[in-house]
Amino acid sequence: MLSDLEHLAEIELRKDEEEEQEEPQPRAGRFSNSTVDASHPYYDVARHGILQVTGDDNYGRKLIIFSSCCLPPSHQLNHQRLLEYLKYTLDQYVESDYTVVYFHYGLRSMNKPSMRWLRDAYKEFDRKYKKNLKVLYVVHPTNFIRAMWNIFKPLISHKFGKKLTYVNYLAELREHLNYEQLIIPPEVLRHDEKLRAAQKGGPPPSVKTPPPRPPLPTQQFGVSLQYIQDKNNGAVIPPVVKQTVSYLKEKGLHTEGIFRRSARVQLIKDIQKLFNLGKPVSFDQYGDIHVPAVILKTFLRELPEPLLTFDLYEPILEITSVYILTPQTPISPHSEVESSLRVSRCKRIAESLPEPNYIVLKYLLCFLHMVSQDSIINKMGPSNLACVFGVNLARPRQGSVSLDALTPLNIFTELLIEFYHTVFGSRCPVATLPLHGFSWTEGSYCDDLSEGIRWGAGGRPAVPAV
Repeated sequence: MLSDLEHLAEIELRKDEEEEQEEPQPRAGRFSNSTVDASHPYYDVARHGILQVTGDDNYGRKLIIFSSCCLPPSHQLNHQRLLEYLKYTLDQYVESDYTVVYFHYGLRSMNKPSMRWLRDAYKEFDRKYKKNLKVLYVVHPTNFIRAMWNIFKPLISHKFGKKLTYVNYLAELREHLNYEQLIIPPEVLRHDEKLRAAQKGGPPPSVKTPPPRPPLPTQQFGVSLQYIQDKNNGAVIPPVVKQTVSYLKEKGLHTEGIFRRSARVQLIKDIQKLFNLGKPVSFDQYGDIHVPAVILKTFLRELPEPLLTFDLYEPILEITSVYILTPQTPISPHSEVESSLRVSRCKRIAESLPEPNYIVLKYLLCFLHMVSQDSIINKMGPSNLACVFGVNLARPRQGSVSLDALTPLNIFTELLIEFYHTVFGSRCPVATLPLHGFSWTEGSYCDDLSEGIRWGAGGRPAVPAV
């Protein structure tokens, strides 16, 4: 019976190819990832651009994209290497909640992995990979997908099956993802236009977004740090950051996997609305420590310009380009010299930030350093925290964070967390403003940051630890 279903799937795939024969056929390499370093352990697979990691979805979950149209002909790709590459990439994110988008268009008889490979791959992706996968979006599904579902149905648990969501048109993804940051192959875009044209019986309508409404005076999400400061009597720390950090410091430091989990989507939207309307929020009433953690990540992600600014994105990515004398004498990994040079680079980059950004960054990083000090309990050391916060602190002006940029971005963030005192703690105060009873000793963990600021060398405000 299984062979009959496999034969049916092959028939459906050929039908898909016949129906799409008028469209320009995708060719291997047209959407190749030219930014992949030749030293990548899976360069032979990664260079095709089959897999992309593009930051987070609307709910703070890592977003991973698989594009079938980027698969080269089967004789040009070692599918065992492909499986290893998929696991190698996912291993970096499966400890946290994540989302997968599968672009089906472009799968052909010539580039489709064998049925045996698909079965082996499903078995390889055990509970470790399936547990924290929250949604699998299958974009532009065809009868072949439905035939494949019948083949694998006996192997797929009911719980995993509920994570599958069919998406007929790209516009449907806007409800769940930052569409503008998605890395979508041109072939998939053209195919979507054809489908929309066929649905309407005419040319596809342009996808219009309504003009943005002016922000409320109490707005917290989606507005600049300067706007929040101006509307909150000059407060240097946005109220939502201050409240979430204070709550998590008090009740979340010993929570295993803090910042790795998501929360109910509608609940997060409701809390954002309360903050934006200037209404009080009590996290105790929700009974979930991950709620304020998600709110904090959401605030950072929705800043119009990331906390580390667009201008510093490229300098941040250069953190891995550190050499002792010449590029021919690279520093050995994890050496003390390497760490010292990279931390110095991090310090210079941080100090070049605009003052509002520097203040909030120091406040946030002091807290994350504190979280990392309890990593034996919460399992969130500097590296784990960097994987979560890196993409929320920096991104390019156009597009999204590429898979190749994640390593330097995470290294930079990890250094900020691990060497917090070195990066932020060497400024000598020249004057002190009234601090309303708070302790501002350099390097100490004070209870809060309120209206007062200590000014450091050169007139830059040197904020305290949280």
